[in-house]
Amino acid sequence: MLASLIGGVLAWRARGAPNPTVSNLNQRIVAWWWMVAVLGICFWLGAGATVLLFAFASLIALREFVTLTPTRWSDHWALVAAFYVVLPVQYWLIWSDWYGLFAIFIPVYAMLALPVLAAFQGDTDQFLERTTKIQWGVLICVYFISYAPALLLIDLAAPGAATPGHGSERNLMLLFYLLLVVQISDVLQYVCGKLFGRTKLAPKVSPSKTVEGLVGGGLLAIGVGTALHGFTPFTPLQAAGMSAVIVLAGFLGGLALSAVKRSLGAKDWGQMIEGHGGMLDRLDSVCFAAPVFFHLCRYFFSAPAAAGL
Repeated sequence: MLASLIGGVLAWRARGAPNPTVSNLNQRIVAWWWMVAVLGICFWLGAGATVLLFAFASLIALREFVTLTPTRWSDHWALVAAFYVVLPVQYWLIWSDWYGLFAIFIPVYAMLALPVLAAFQGDTDQFLERTTKIQWGVLICVYFISYAPALLLIDLAAPGAATPGHGSERNLMLLFYLLLVVQISDVLQYVCGKLFGRTKLAPKVSPSKTVEGLVGGGLLAIGVGTALHGFTPFTPLQAAGMSAVIVLAGFLGGLALSAVKRSLGAKDWGQMIEGHGGMLDRLDSVCFAAPVFFHLCRYFFSAPAAAGL
Protein backbone atom coordinates (compact mmCIF):
# COMPACT_ATOMS: atom_id res chain seq x y z
CA MET A 1 0.00 0.00 0.00
CA LEU A 2 2.88 2.36 0.80
CA ALA A 3 4.53 1.53 -2.54
CA SER A 4 1.25 2.17 -4.36
CA LEU A 5 0.91 5.54 -2.61
CA ILE A 6 4.48 6.54 -3.47
CA GLY A 7 4.07 5.36 -7.07
CA GLY A 8 0.84 7.33 -7.40
CA VAL A 9 2.45 10.52 -6.06
CA LEU A 10 5.44 10.13 -8.39
CA ALA A 11 3.15 9.55 -11.38
CA TRP A 12 1.08 12.63 -10.46
CA ARG A 13 4.20 14.78 -10.21
CA ALA A 14 5.46 13.50 -13.58
CA ARG A 15 2.09 13.77 -15.35
CA GLY A 16 3.32 16.57 -17.63
CA ALA A 17 6.47 14.71 -18.66
CA PRO A 18 6.13 10.91 -18.32
CA ASN A 19 9.13 9.31 -16.63
CA PRO A 20 10.07 5.78 -17.83
CA THR A 21 11.45 4.85 -14.40
CA VAL A 22 8.25 5.90 -12.62
CA SER A 23 6.13 4.08 -15.22
CA ASN A 24 8.20 0.92 -14.78
CA LEU A 25 7.93 1.18 -11.00
CA ASN A 26 4.13 1.47 -11.16
CA GLN A 27 3.91 -1.46 -13.58
CA ARG A 28 5.88 -3.53 -11.08
CA ILE A 29 3.59 -2.47 -8.22
CA VAL A 30 0.41 -3.34 -10.14
CA ALA A 31 1.86 -6.71 -11.13
CA TRP A 32 2.78 -7.38 -7.50
CA TRP A 33 -0.80 -6.72 -6.39
CA TRP A 34 -1.93 -9.48 -8.76
CA MET A 35 0.79 -11.84 -7.56
CA VAL A 36 -0.02 -11.14 -3.91
CA ALA A 37 -3.68 -11.91 -4.61
CA VAL A 38 -2.82 -15.24 -6.28
CA LEU A 39 -0.46 -16.21 -3.47
CA GLY A 40 -3.01 -15.18 -0.85
CA ILE A 41 -5.69 -17.40 -2.43
CA CYS A 42 -3.27 -20.34 -2.47
CA PHE A 43 -2.40 -19.79 1.19
CA TRP A 44 -6.11 -19.69 2.00
CA LEU A 45 -6.71 -22.94 0.12
CA GLY A 46 -3.81 -24.63 1.94
CA ALA A 47 -0.53 -26.39 1.34
CA GLY A 48 -1.71 -28.42 -1.67
CA ALA A 49 -2.68 -25.33 -3.65
CA THR A 50 0.61 -23.67 -2.73
CA VAL A 51 2.61 -26.65 -4.01
CA LEU A 52 0.59 -26.61 -7.25
CA LEU A 53 1.24 -22.88 -7.66
CA PHE A 54 5.00 -23.38 -7.43
CA ALA A 55 4.84 -26.39 -9.75
CA PHE A 56 3.14 -24.15 -12.32
CA ALA A 57 5.77 -21.45 -11.73
CA SER A 58 8.53 -24.02 -12.30
CA LEU A 59 6.83 -25.18 -15.50
CA ILE A 60 6.70 -21.63 -16.91
CA ALA A 61 10.25 -20.86 -15.76
CA LEU A 62 11.64 -24.04 -17.33
CA ARG A 63 9.79 -23.29 -20.56
CA GLU A 64 11.33 -19.79 -20.62
CA PHE A 65 14.79 -21.22 -19.95
CA VAL A 66 14.54 -23.83 -22.70
CA THR A 67 13.11 -21.28 -25.15
CA LEU A 68 16.20 -19.09 -24.78
CA THR A 69 18.67 -21.99 -24.87
CA PRO A 70 18.35 -23.63 -28.31
CA THR A 71 18.16 -27.42 -28.38
CA ARG A 72 18.18 -30.04 -31.14
CA TRP A 73 15.79 -32.77 -32.22
CA SER A 74 17.94 -35.31 -30.38
CA ASP A 75 17.16 -33.57 -27.08
CA HIS A 76 13.46 -34.36 -27.46
CA TRP A 77 13.24 -37.24 -24.98
CA ALA A 78 15.41 -35.52 -22.40
CA LEU A 79 13.09 -32.49 -22.56
CA VAL A 80 10.00 -34.70 -22.35
CA ALA A 81 11.43 -36.33 -19.22
CA ALA A 82 12.29 -32.94 -17.71
CA PHE A 83 8.82 -31.47 -18.22
CA TYR A 84 6.55 -34.48 -17.78
CA VAL A 85 8.45 -36.72 -15.36
CA VAL A 86 11.06 -34.86 -13.35
CA LEU A 87 9.01 -31.74 -12.61
CA PRO A 88 5.78 -33.45 -11.47
CA VAL A 89 7.64 -36.11 -9.47
CA GLN A 90 9.68 -33.45 -7.65
CA TYR A 91 6.55 -31.59 -6.53
CA TRP A 92 4.71 -34.82 -5.74
CA LEU A 93 7.55 -35.68 -3.36
CA ILE A 94 7.00 -32.35 -1.58
CA TRP A 95 3.24 -32.84 -1.45
CA SER A 96 3.71 -36.36 -0.03
CA ASP A 97 6.24 -35.10 2.56
CA TRP A 98 9.04 -37.39 1.35
CA TYR A 99 12.06 -35.29 2.22
CA GLY A 100 14.66 -38.06 1.82
CA LEU A 101 13.91 -38.55 -1.87
CA PHE A 102 12.94 -34.94 -2.58
CA ALA A 103 16.44 -33.79 -1.64
CA ILE A 104 18.29 -36.19 -3.98
CA PHE A 105 15.84 -37.03 -6.77
CA ILE A 106 16.97 -34.32 -9.19
CA PRO A 107 20.66 -33.84 -8.29
CA VAL A 108 21.27 -37.60 -8.43
CA TYR A 109 18.74 -39.53 -10.49
CA ALA A 110 17.55 -36.83 -12.93
CA MET A 111 21.09 -35.60 -13.57
CA LEU A 112 22.11 -39.17 -14.43
CA ALA A 113 19.07 -39.94 -16.58
CA LEU A 114 18.87 -36.80 -18.74
CA PRO A 115 22.22 -37.18 -20.56
CA VAL A 116 21.57 -40.90 -21.05
CA LEU A 117 18.26 -40.14 -22.79
CA ALA A 118 20.03 -37.68 -25.07
CA ALA A 119 22.94 -40.08 -25.75
CA PHE A 120 20.56 -42.79 -26.99
CA GLN A 121 19.65 -40.48 -29.89
CA GLY A 122 23.19 -40.82 -31.24
CA ASP A 123 23.76 -37.11 -31.81
CA THR A 124 27.18 -36.09 -30.42
CA ASP A 125 27.28 -32.58 -31.91
CA GLN A 126 27.77 -30.15 -28.96
CA PHE A 127 26.53 -32.92 -26.68
CA LEU A 128 28.13 -31.53 -23.50
CA GLU A 129 26.81 -28.02 -24.10
CA ARG A 130 23.29 -29.23 -24.91
CA THR A 131 23.10 -31.62 -21.99
CA THR A 132 24.46 -29.05 -19.54
CA LYS A 133 21.81 -26.53 -20.60
CA ILE A 134 19.01 -28.98 -19.88
CA GLN A 135 20.52 -30.12 -16.59
CA TRP A 136 21.12 -26.57 -15.42
CA GLY A 137 17.62 -25.54 -16.45
CA VAL A 138 16.12 -28.37 -14.39
CA LEU A 139 18.30 -27.53 -11.39
CA ILE A 140 17.49 -23.82 -11.46
CA CYS A 141 13.85 -23.86 -12.53
CA VAL A 142 12.62 -27.00 -10.78
CA TYR A 143 14.95 -28.16 -8.03
CA PHE A 144 15.94 -24.80 -6.56
CA ILE A 145 12.49 -23.23 -6.86
CA SER A 146 10.91 -26.30 -5.26
CA TYR A 147 12.76 -25.50 -2.04
CA ALA A 148 10.31 -22.63 -1.46
CA PRO A 149 7.19 -24.83 -0.99
CA ALA A 150 9.45 -27.44 0.66
CA LEU A 151 9.42 -25.12 3.68
CA LEU A 152 6.04 -26.73 4.35
CA LEU A 153 7.90 -29.98 5.19
CA ILE A 154 9.83 -28.57 8.14
CA ASP A 155 8.60 -29.61 11.57
CA LEU A 156 9.07 -26.24 13.22
CA ALA A 157 10.11 -26.15 16.84
CA ALA A 158 8.49 -22.79 17.51
CA PRO A 159 5.96 -22.47 20.37
CA GLY A 160 2.62 -23.83 19.25
CA ALA A 161 4.05 -25.62 16.21
CA ALA A 162 3.06 -28.98 17.66
CA THR A 163 -0.57 -27.90 17.98
CA PRO A 164 -2.74 -29.79 15.45
CA GLY A 165 -3.27 -27.65 12.37
CA HIS A 166 -1.05 -24.84 13.64
CA GLY A 167 2.23 -26.16 12.29
CA SER A 168 1.09 -25.84 8.66
CA GLU A 169 0.02 -22.22 9.25
CA ARG A 170 3.43 -21.38 10.70
CA ASN A 171 5.11 -23.06 7.73
CA LEU A 172 3.03 -21.00 5.31
CA MET A 173 4.10 -17.88 7.18
CA LEU A 174 7.73 -19.01 6.87
CA LEU A 175 7.24 -19.29 3.10
CA PHE A 176 5.58 -15.87 3.07
CA TYR A 177 8.56 -14.50 5.01
CA LEU A 178 11.05 -15.82 2.45
CA LEU A 179 9.10 -14.46 -0.52
CA LEU A 180 8.49 -11.07 1.08
CA VAL A 181 12.10 -10.47 2.11
CA VAL A 182 13.61 -11.64 -1.17
CA GLN A 183 11.18 -9.72 -3.35
CA ILE A 184 11.09 -6.52 -1.30
CA SER A 185 14.89 -6.63 -1.37
CA ASP A 186 14.75 -6.65 -5.18
CA VAL A 187 12.35 -3.70 -5.21
CA LEU A 188 14.27 -1.66 -2.63
CA GLN A 189 17.58 -2.32 -4.37
CA TYR A 190 15.99 -1.09 -7.60
CA VAL A 191 14.64 2.07 -5.92
CA CYS A 192 17.84 2.83 -3.98
CA GLY A 193 19.89 2.20 -7.10
CA LYS A 194 17.78 4.66 -9.11
CA LEU A 195 17.91 7.28 -6.35
CA PHE A 196 21.48 6.98 -5.11
CA GLY A 197 23.28 4.54 -7.40
CA ARG A 198 26.68 5.69 -8.60
CA THR A 199 29.05 2.72 -8.39
CA LYS A 200 28.29 -0.11 -10.82
CA LEU A 201 28.72 -3.61 -9.39
CA ALA A 202 28.92 -5.58 -12.62
CA PRO A 203 28.15 -3.21 -15.52
CA LYS A 204 28.62 -5.84 -18.22
CA VAL A 205 26.32 -8.33 -16.47
CA SER A 206 23.62 -6.11 -14.97
CA PRO A 207 24.03 -2.36 -15.62
CA SER A 208 21.28 -1.44 -13.15
CA LYS A 209 22.92 -3.10 -10.12
CA THR A 210 24.95 -0.69 -7.98
CA VAL A 211 26.80 -0.84 -4.68
CA GLU A 212 24.50 1.84 -3.26
CA GLY A 213 21.42 -0.07 -4.38
CA LEU A 214 22.64 -3.32 -2.85
CA VAL A 215 23.66 -1.77 0.47
CA GLY A 216 20.69 0.59 0.83
CA GLY A 217 18.02 -1.80 -0.43
CA GLY A 218 19.59 -4.75 1.38
CA LEU A 219 19.66 -2.96 4.74
CA LEU A 220 16.05 -1.82 4.35
CA ALA A 221 14.98 -5.37 3.46
CA ILE A 222 16.86 -6.73 6.49
CA GLY A 223 15.01 -4.16 8.60
CA VAL A 224 11.66 -5.39 7.23
CA GLY A 225 12.64 -9.02 7.88
CA THR A 226 13.71 -8.20 11.42
CA ALA A 227 10.44 -6.37 12.12
CA LEU A 228 8.49 -9.45 10.99
CA HIS A 229 10.25 -11.87 13.36
CA GLY A 230 6.99 -12.42 15.26
CA PHE A 231 5.60 -14.41 12.32
CA THR A 232 8.57 -16.79 12.43
CA PRO A 233 10.38 -19.03 14.92
CA PHE A 234 13.26 -16.50 14.94
CA THR A 235 14.29 -14.00 17.57
CA PRO A 236 14.87 -10.44 16.28
CA LEU A 237 18.62 -11.07 16.03
CA GLN A 238 18.08 -14.40 14.26
CA ALA A 239 15.57 -12.76 11.89
CA ALA A 240 18.16 -10.12 11.01
CA GLY A 241 20.71 -12.82 10.24
CA MET A 242 18.26 -14.90 8.19
CA SER A 243 17.13 -11.81 6.28
CA ALA A 244 20.75 -10.94 5.52
CA VAL A 245 21.30 -14.44 4.12
CA ILE A 246 18.13 -14.16 1.98
CA VAL A 247 19.15 -10.74 0.66
CA LEU A 248 22.68 -11.82 -0.22
CA ALA A 249 21.66 -15.14 -1.79
CA GLY A 250 18.86 -13.44 -3.74
CA PHE A 251 21.22 -10.79 -5.05
CA LEU A 252 23.76 -13.41 -6.17
CA GLY A 253 21.00 -15.40 -7.87
CA GLY A 254 19.83 -12.37 -9.81
CA LEU A 255 23.40 -11.57 -10.81
CA ALA A 256 24.19 -15.13 -11.98
CA LEU A 257 21.02 -15.48 -14.04
CA SER A 258 21.54 -12.01 -15.51
CA ALA A 259 24.90 -13.29 -16.75
CA VAL A 260 23.11 -16.22 -18.39
CA LYS A 261 20.66 -13.85 -20.10
CA ARG A 262 23.46 -11.61 -21.36
CA SER A 263 25.32 -14.60 -22.74
CA LEU A 264 22.18 -15.48 -24.69
CA GLY A 265 21.67 -11.91 -25.89
CA ALA A 266 18.37 -11.46 -24.03
CA LYS A 267 17.15 -8.68 -21.73
CA ASP A 268 14.36 -10.69 -20.05
CA TRP A 269 13.48 -14.36 -19.80
CA GLY A 270 9.98 -13.65 -21.09
CA GLN A 271 7.11 -11.16 -21.21
CA MET A 272 4.59 -12.91 -18.98
CA ILE A 273 4.36 -10.21 -16.27
CA GLU A 274 4.13 -6.56 -17.30
CA GLY A 275 6.95 -4.57 -15.77
CA HIS A 276 8.70 -7.70 -14.53
CA GLY A 277 9.56 -9.69 -17.66
CA GLY A 278 9.09 -13.44 -17.42
CA MET A 279 8.44 -15.82 -14.54
CA LEU A 280 12.15 -16.54 -14.16
CA ASP A 281 12.88 -12.81 -13.96
CA ARG A 282 10.82 -12.74 -10.76
CA LEU A 283 12.12 -16.02 -9.38
CA ASP A 284 15.83 -15.66 -10.12
CA SER A 285 16.45 -14.40 -6.57
CA VAL A 286 14.22 -17.10 -5.08
CA CYS A 287 16.18 -19.79 -6.95
CA PHE A 288 19.29 -19.07 -4.90
CA ALA A 289 17.69 -17.87 -1.64
CA ALA A 290 15.17 -20.70 -1.16
CA PRO A 291 17.61 -23.68 -0.84
CA VAL A 292 19.89 -21.78 1.56
CA PHE A 293 16.98 -20.54 3.68
CA PHE A 294 15.37 -23.99 3.74
CA HIS A 295 18.48 -25.78 5.00
CA LEU A 296 19.21 -23.13 7.63
CA CYS A 297 15.63 -23.42 8.92
CA ARG A 298 15.69 -27.22 8.88
CA TYR A 299 19.08 -27.45 10.57
CA PHE A 300 18.58 -24.84 13.30
CA PHE A 301 14.81 -24.48 13.79
CA SER A 302 13.25 -27.91 13.20
CA ALA A 303 11.93 -29.89 16.15
CA PRO A 304 14.76 -32.50 16.07
CA ALA A 305 17.36 -29.72 15.96
CA ALA A 306 15.76 -27.94 18.90
CA ALA A 307 15.74 -31.20 20.88
CA GLY A 308 19.45 -31.69 20.19
CA LEU A 309 18.87 -34.85 18.12
